[in-house]
Amino acid sequence: MKIFSAEFVISNSDYRACPQQILPEFAFIGRSNVGKSSLINMLLSKKKLAKTSSAPGKTQLINHFIINDSWYLVDLPGYGYAKVSKGLREKWQTLISGYLRHRKSLTLVFILIDVRLEPQKIDLEFINWCGEQNIPFSLVLTKLDKVSKSESQRNAIKFQEALLQTWEELPPIFTTSALSGEGRNSLLDYIDRFVQ
Repeated sequence: MKIFSAEFVISNSDYRACPQQILPEFAFIGRSNVGKSSLINMLLSKKKLAKTSSAPGKTQLINHFIINDSWYLVDLPGYGYAKVSKGLREKWQTLISGYLRHRKSLTLVFILIDVRLEPQKIDLEFINWCGEQNIPFSLVLTKLDKVSKSESQRNAIKFQEALLQTWEELPPIFTTSALSGEGRNSLLDYIDRFVQ
């Protein structure tokens, strides 16, 4: 898939106020500071489309971007650690679960995992929750350029092993680097299969 156009459409604090459910939607979510905004910008070849920050918790709303006038990329708030109040964290959780459970045009969720880390309980819990809710998802390992190839492979295998303790079959897994652009074509081609 080639990206011809990518435009910000709207931010919402309630899934019911999101755009009309006509086009397929692909949501991106991950633990705070997983490199989600950088990955989105790399994917769409636009450096500042999604707001990046060194501080976790930059994304606080449901952000819709229309791509090639044919599908929406949805940037969701991160789950887990962020330097915000407990009340705000709970508000985000309600926002995220409402969108994921009730949005009929949601085609697929890409759950981002930091490949530098060993399996994190919060990631595994979120993946299991998606499974329980019958939410279709794929996994995207991020920050490939931040570790050696052997370390990234070791952590990826550990993560798959952790998943296989509760899953009979693994979902599609993509490896990416926002810096080098690795994984961009694979992800876009995968999205294209659904859009077509």
